[in-house]
Amino acid sequence: MATSTFLFEAFKAHLRSRSLTYADLARGLEVSQGTVKRIFSRRRCSTAQLDAICEFLQVDLADLVRTVPRNRKLLECLTLQQEEEVTGDLKLFVVAVCALHLLRVEEMLQYYEMTEAECLSNLLRLERIGFLELHPGNRYRLLVARTFRWIPDGPITQLAKREMTDFFDHTFDASGELLQVLNVRVSDASRVALLSRLRQVAEAYNEQHVADAGLPLEQRHPLSVWLAVRAWEPRMFKALRRRVHPKPGRPTAGIPGEAATGAPGGTHSAATVE
Repeated sequence: MATSTFLFEAFKAHLRSRSLTYADLARGLEVSQGTVKRIFSRRRCSTAQLDAICEFLQVDLADLVRTVPRNRKLLECLTLQQEEEVTGDLKLFVVAVCALHLLRVEEMLQYYEMTEAECLSNLLRLERIGFLELHPGNRYRLLVARTFRWIPDGPITQLAKREMTDFFDHTFDASGELLQVLNVRVSDASRVALLSRLRQVAEAYNEQHVADAGLPLEQRHPLSVWLAVRAWEPRMFKALRRRVHPKPGRPTAGIPGEAATGAPGGTHSAATVE
């Protein structure tokens, strides 16, 4: 993605996050709405206009540039050995996650018990595996793709599973939190279509993460979203299964909840935000 394209997509994300329109931006810049539309359609403007947009959105251009991907192949995921290395060193893991969260070095040191030398040493280790690129002044540029993900059932995913009890030991009733478990029966085509929409939700969280990167750290709270979909039937339901399936039309039990389930089991989906 070209730098100009990335910057204007980031500006759009900031506008959406603040429920602002091109008309609002035009009033803030004291230009016509048509001028703003041309700027965004052409992805080109003067330095003064660029500064004015940043000032209107209250974002730091340096922070936006820090997240611009270079014209090189970005990491889609780590190798198994790299994930094992990251999970084998807690401070390295913390620094890697902090980098994904776009925290500055001074913010990492503010939140976690480590020295500046330890933090920089771990950033150097992440640079060696191509995770990021260190710059003067303790700055860095992430080199991971927007679609970056941990290995399915790899070391980091397994670590997350071990922390699952701690994650779900919560009421999920605060603002911005949700716990919803659905048990449904859908066709194969519907499963694929619905999964695509879930991926769009995940992408929306990622876009907002980048859009809010310029806000002070105290205004950006750590948020974890667990999305999991699989064909699954609870073990207690399996214990009640008939050895011979009932005749068509005979009613069967379902899991009580917000959606009708038909027969026991089905595609199980858990969407969780904390």
